[in-house]
Amino acid sequence: GRAFGISVNSSKRRRSNRGMMMAPDSNSDGVSRCCCKGIRRCLICEKFKEKPQSMTSQPEIVLHFLYNPETRLAGCKDGEGASFPFPGVFLWENFISEEEEKELISSMDQNVWNLSQSGRRKQDYGPKVNFKKRKVRVADFNGLPALSQKLVLRMQQEPNLEGFMPVEQCNLDYHPQRGSAIDPHLDDSWLWGERLVTINMLSDTVLTMSLEQGLPERELTGEVHVAVRLPRRCLVVLYDEARHRWKHAIHREDILERRVCSTYRELSAEFLPAGQQAELGDELLNIAFTFKGTPV
Repeated sequence: GRAFGISVNSSKRRRSNRGMMMAPDSNSDGVSRCCCKGIRRCLICEKFKEKPQSMTSQPEIVLHFLYNPETRLAGCKDGEGASFPFPGVFLWENFISEEEEKELISSMDQNVWNLSQSGRRKQDYGPKVNFKKRKVRVADFNGLPALSQKLVLRMQQEPNLEGFMPVEQCNLDYHPQRGSAIDPHLDDSWLWGERLVTINMLSDTVLTMSLEQGLPERELTGEVHVAVRLPRRCLVVLYDEARHRWKHAIHREDILERRVCSTYRELSAEFLPAGQQAELGDELLNIAFTFKGTPV
């Protein structure tokens, strides 16, 4: 496990977009291929890409905390020192059964896994989106997968997910042999709404929430990390500050076995009734809830 507290890191990380070489393709199981671009890295391409030329400093001080789902506080692992409220995370353990997990993974593995960056593979069920140009293309989108219908109905029984109507599902496959990870990021908020919902399958992992600017209102200077432990077969919801203020990531060192997750996204207010693009939103919902989808 990772130690929680204050860590000091004076090393420099080297990054560059220049002189990068792609790892050769393979027609095997997806472990021996790479789709990394730019500064992205996985264990496969690190053997083939030239060493980056530019340098980017890591923060000298990183404050590490651990989220407690019972108290909803972020505190030091040993229980000592400062703790603070951490709003916007809801954890539902054992959301799916072992039998459901087996059925879901079997169904996913019958479809093609497309290579993605940082050692991931993915399957998308949703509209094609150009976030820079703010354009949504409905063509080829034919709904969420059939097995998700009962899961969405189950989600909607939880008060924190009342009225949750997802129009997009993204399945991601992580593997330690590929060095799979996902960098700290904020999900789009133009198209996607308040709640991000993820089902974690096949292994436990850690979701790392981070604030580069620290928490001045809590007198915490330096970058702040909050580790949210995700048990196998749990569901996690990010909303409020955890959705819009804190970046989230899965670090390579937290992938010890194969991990598959399904993330569901709902529409923003702009695409709901009374919104500027309500008509398009209604069309997307109607397609999504046929539950006849295949990966796009």
